[in-house]
Amino acid sequence: MSVLLLRLAGPLQAWGSAARFARRSTENAPTKSGVLGLLAAAQGRPRQADLSDLAALRFGVRIDQPGSRLRDFHTAHHADSGKAMPLSERFYLADAVFVAGLEGDPQLLHQLYEALLCPRYLPYLGRRSCPPSQRLDMGPPRDTPLEEALHRAEWQASDWYVRQLQRTAERDTTAGPEVLDVLVDCPPGDVPDFSLRDTPVSYDPHHRRYALRGIRSTQATAVHRTTPPAHDPTAGLTPLPLGTPTTTPPSRTT
Repeated sequence: MSVLLLRLAGPLQAWGSAARFARRSTENAPTKSGVLGLLAAAQGRPRQADLSDLAALRFGVRIDQPGSRLRDFHTAHHADSGKAMPLSERFYLADAVFVAGLEGDPQLLHQLYEALLCPRYLPYLGRRSCPPSQRLDMGPPRDTPLEEALHRAEWQASDWYVRQLQRTAERDTTAGPEVLDVLVDCPPGDVPDFSLRDTPVSYDPHHRRYALRGIRSTQATAVHRTTPPAHDPTAGLTPLPLGTPTTTPPSRTT
């Protein structure tokens, strides 16, 4: 078995396992349905496609930076009629960072890794309004158990968050190494710590279906990064040829 690791970091994330009418909540960590949906979109799978191979992958996630919960009072109007839509509440996780892992067939994981490098549809972190702020991939699949991969992967928290924890630790002489929560699929036959209905059976918008998943909660000691992750927001832009005239926006007076 191999393991594929993903870095899930962005200004906003939303990982809902249940929606109740006008209230759209989020879990405290990425859901299996959300991460598999991201990978299925990267492959370009239609919503009616068979998901049995993806659902069979064992899933785990490590909470590197829990972030904070944000509530959005949402209003909208119908694009054609202009009629006001029902008011709703939508919840997000702000400034959160996670490491997600998928364990299973090496050939399938390599296909998913290649899809991440050149996605058919742009990836997002739970909702279309939540783009990632860093690269999703953390390297090609590796031959190691899921729990070991999540425990040994470098800590992906933001620099400002790490400094904040270090300042707190300096004032607390009893503080030890940073401990990270890890949530993994419970092995068959074992008693889970809790359950979520977030294993996708179908993404068909006319009949979405999800199965129950048992989850086991453990902890890992943070392994500090040796180098920060590279991020250049202009990397995907094509440079203009030398000598190309540019337009200057008109001045604005107040």
